[in-house]
Amino acid sequence: MIRFEQMSVTYEGAAHPALKVGDLQVPEGELVLLIGPSGVGKSTLLGTVCGLVPHFTGGTLRGRVTVAGRDTRTHKPRELADVVGTVGQDPLAHFVTDTVEDELAYGMESLGIPPETMRRRVEETLDLLGLAELRDRPIASLSGGQQQRVAIGSVLTAHPRVLVLDEPTSALDPAAAEEVLAVLQRLVHDLGTTVLMTEHRLERVVQYADRVVLLPAPGAAPVTGSPAEVMALSPVRPPVVALGRLAGWSPLPLSVRDARRAADPLRTRLVGLTPPPLGAAAAPPTLRPAPVAASPGRRGLRSLLHRRPAAAGSNAAADGPVLVVDSLGVRRDRAEVLRRVSLSLAPGETVALMGRNGAGKSTLLSTLVGMLEPSQGTVRVGGLDPRLVTPAALVRQVGLVPQDPRDLLYADTVAGECAAADQDAGAAAGTCRSLVSALLPDVLDDAHPRDLSEGQRLVLALALVLTGHPPLILLDEPTRGLDYAAKARLVEVLRARAAQGHAIVLATHDVELAAELADRVIVLADGEVVADGPTAEVVLSSPAFAPQVAKVLGPGGWLTVGQVERTLRGETR
Repeated sequence: MIRFEQMSVTYEGAAHPALKVGDLQVPEGELVLLIGPSGVGKSTLLGTVCGLVPHFTGGTLRGRVTVAGRDTRTHKPRELADVVGTVGQDPLAHFVTDTVEDELAYGMESLGIPPETMRRRVEETLDLLGLAELRDRPIASLSGGQQQRVAIGSVLTAHPRVLVLDEPTSALDPAAAEEVLAVLQRLVHDLGTTVLMTEHRLERVVQYADRVVLLPAPGAAPVTGSPAEVMALSPVRPPVVALGRLAGWSPLPLSVRDARRAADPLRTRLVGLTPPPLGAAAAPPTLRPAPVAASPGRRGLRSLLHRRPAAAGSNAAADGPVLVVDSLGVRRDRAEVLRRVSLSLAPGETVALMGRNGAGKSTLLSTLVGMLEPSQGTVRVGGLDPRLVTPAALVRQVGLVPQDPRDLLYADTVAGECAAADQDAGAAAGTCRSLVSALLPDVLDDAHPRDLSEGQRLVLALALVLTGHPPLILLDEPTRGLDYAAKARLVEVLRARAAQGHAIVLATHDVELAAELADRVIVLADGEVVADGPTAEVVLSSPAFAPQVAKVLGPGGWLTVGQVERTLRGETR
């Protein structure tokens, strides 16, 4: 169905190809998973299948890519639309219409599908993806995860023979991700649809793949094989595979069920042992604190959210909680999005904010920085009401990395963004750039932010915010587009900030990140707090939020592979 023949892609000004693929075929009716570290060219490869590369992105494509016999060099994306359906990393860039139902129908209208068929397919897709209650909602009012489901649905309604999906579950809660993957399974098994997808959260999808294609490094030849074969040598692997490699299981498990069947000897070894504290063996990187300075900064959301806070002791709340929320309510249009939310954060505390898509997580973060006005209750950040203080006072207390990192990016190069961040924060030159390099070493200074992968853009935006050293750091889905190695580096950086006394709130669907980093988990449902407690207590009591290691090893309190590894080495008895 898809065939690559000595294909390579070289972008303008680059000395070497960004992507090289020899001869590779994707058979009809298979789900093929494309994996690899952040920035190795996975999105570029997907773009060659749908014609976006090179017709939209530019660059030079050598060799051939054919889809159902059509050469993508000579067929533009609109000439492939009846065969290939594509969902990119950014759902907002995908939308054409204003409402959910109109968006589901738009692609079919463009292909000239009869109205009666369109109506039936729209209803089927609304039910398949759990969108029926949202059919009349403006797309702009939806959460990031809901928008991602709409983007997937708008492609499914056209019934393409090939689906190209770039991280389709990255913004979805665990239950919604399972629903989407179940739909993809049905399409592959029942209709013979070919699915080529990339996903960094391999724990969600690797067990469903027929084949895995690994891109080990930029420009390196891909490695292809069965999921078990590739996982045995892949530098990116889900926790259940990492646990299997640690324990020496063969064959390697790809799912929790497979791991549980092999785990009895490991459980026996761990009986009577106490899981070590998370992060006990971590060696956080040395971070240079920026000197306190006041700078006029640039206009826009970025300059609002990432300046250096005032020196310790300069405000009345320095010794008290960093954040206090009391009986908070927020309405958006006619909907009550948050109801009676109360919480407080102490300096150095890390909290994971979890819950299904549309539960109110992003709304809460936006309210904490004064972007939304409460309908009831109070918010105090560093003792200040974020709606009543000047931006100059607010940016010294809180920094937010939103779901779409492009909201913080204005310069033409990575180096320009970092230089402006250093200047705005009064930090030493190179502070921001060192943070980018610590998280993702391969981001180039002269790269334009719009040309970066989703994970690279996220890292750049995160570095801009951290350069300002705000006492309260708010992160909305901070691991989208990040591979496991980059995520581990992010955990180290955030642990170091927490050790310095910064409070951190993560709105995330990444249960593995919450287990690794958070001291406490707060679960939202329909705008209300339904759980608030220590991480182990909350995640172990919920199958939806439990990490893979906890599901495999049972009620012993084990959350991460790192805990098991340190214990087996005799570090904790």
